[in-house]
Amino acid sequence: MAATKLRPLLLILSLVVLYRGHQQPGGGFIGGLMAASAYILYALAFTSAEARKKLPLSTSALLASGLAVILVSALLSVFSGEPFMTGMWTTVHLPFGQELHLGTPVLFDLGVYLAVTGVLLTIMFDIIEIE
Repeated sequence: MAATKLRPLLLILSLVVLYRGHQQPGGGFIGGLMAASAYILYALAFTSAEARKKLPLSTSALLASGLAVILVSALLSVFSGEPFMTGMWTTVHLPFGQELHLGTPVLFDLGVYLAVTGVLLTIMFDIIEIE
């Protein structure tokens, strides 16, 4: 029962850690570990097959998409005439006067988040299935 209640909470917290990582401690790696731990906890409570069904993508697709996002974030600056992996920023104005600062470092962290989640889940699901 705890696994079903904690999985959404851990995923939300992992996204918070992912977003704040470009300004404060946290980021894609720690957020990816937290996201993977949500599914690992679920797999330990049920089965890895059940946990795989809860994933939006397969573990290999998570890894591949993460690597693609990392590559895109690194090359955006090159296409803009800047050196490789130069940080580029923009501000998105949200309702109620809120501002959201997004840039290539956040995009890079998103790629790391997806890649770490994919790798860790691949490894842990394989280990869980051995038992």
